[in-house]
Amino acid sequence: MGLLNAFNEWRTARYENHVTQMKDENKCPECYGRGFLIYPANEFVYLANPFECPGCNGSGLYSEWSDLV
Repeated sequence: MGLLNAFNEWRTARYENHVTQMKDENKCPECYGRGFLIYPANEFVYLANPFECPGCNGSGLYSEWSDLV
């Protein structure tokens, strides 16, 4: 179990580092500030607007993302 715990700690630290970096740049961590997400083509893409980021509502700003999270 030590290997799994080490992997989970690494993954959590990496995500926190990513969020901190995006906060410093005032960009949404989910879409990297673009305002939209790129989905692979499949039949489930059309269930929601595939271009607007659900994390920041398409603005690309960290402040919008942190309000929704």
